[in-house]
Amino acid sequence: MVTSAHEGMHRIFQERPEILTPVFTVLGVPLPEKATVDAVTTDVTETRPLERRVDTVLRIGPSDGEDFLLAIESQSKKVPGKEASWAYYVAYLQAKYRLPVLLLVVCQDAATAKWAAGPFDCGARGWTAQRTYPMVAGPDNLPVFTDVRTIAKNLALAVLSALAHARRPEGGAILEAIHTALQELQDTDPETAGYFMDFMEINLGDTPAGQKWKEIMSSFVSYFPGRGTVRETAYLEGKAQGIAEGREEGREEGREEGREEGREQGIAEGRAEDRASLILRVLDKRGLSVADEVRERVASCTDLDILAVWFDRSLSAAEAEELFADDANAATTSPEGS
Repeated sequence: MVTSAHEGMHRIFQERPEILTPVFTVLGVPLPEKATVDAVTTDVTETRPLERRVDTVLRIGPSDGEDFLLAIESQSKKVPGKEASWAYYVAYLQAKYRLPVLLLVVCQDAATAKWAAGPFDCGARGWTAQRTYPMVAGPDNLPVFTDVRTIAKNLALAVLSALAHARRPEGGAILEAIHTALQELQDTDPETAGYFMDFMEINLGDTPAGQKWKEIMSSFVSYFPGRGTVRETAYLEGKAQGIAEGREEGREEGREEGREEGREQGIAEGRAEDRASLILRVLDKRGLSVADEVRERVASCTDLDILAVWFDRSLSAAEAEELFADDANAATTSPEGS
């Protein structure tokens, strides 16, 4: 099952390629800061009956050497047989693009990271035909960031570290420090600060770390109308509560009910708009062609359940139109037949 945390731990490399050099440095692999980074199709399917997809594939052009491909896999636990898929990914990408290939596995716990490091051998009768050596980034080698100034200089890496350490006791301290750094960044670069605030909220999801992040963000009083994120929700709820507590019992009861209903409607609409925008952004980041009618249909949808289904499909759809693949069948299915 694909989860928000799974997606965040590999998509950050696509959306924030500046993270590559510090991660490679942590792993002891030299990579200059000056390098071109381009997303490559993640589909490595040769025959339709068996579909294979890498989480993320990047083509990197370092300033000091030849181009290479970086296949990135997010791994939350040990999965028997996964090592065979990784060997396939490396061999297939090398054969297709005629470029060297490196494999990076990003993990959230030490046991999974230890297993993912391999090496994994393929051979028989004492002879090794192929050996796979993944690079592994996880809680044991990604640094724990709790200093606000250090985070400000390495923001993308600090966010990845927060995801990797989300299940550890030190995870809360990392979140607190990142929150402080983002508050300071809000004054000079609100777009970047907003991106990472929303990125953390979405990719930590409903996990304990996600709940911790929501608690931390509830103290952030900036108000962004219509966004529907926890920042706006917390601000509006706090303001409404303060008004209610200061009002005499029964005073302007009808007016308050109207305000509350309008506030809830506004938050719901903001969440739908935010989710629709995220779906379209995922499609664009994956390099898919999105027709105007698809954009209009997604942007005009206000049903959060439908948008959640479309978001899940946007992560793996080969074409943008696949977002609506089962909608026609669902519409023609009668209740008696379900």
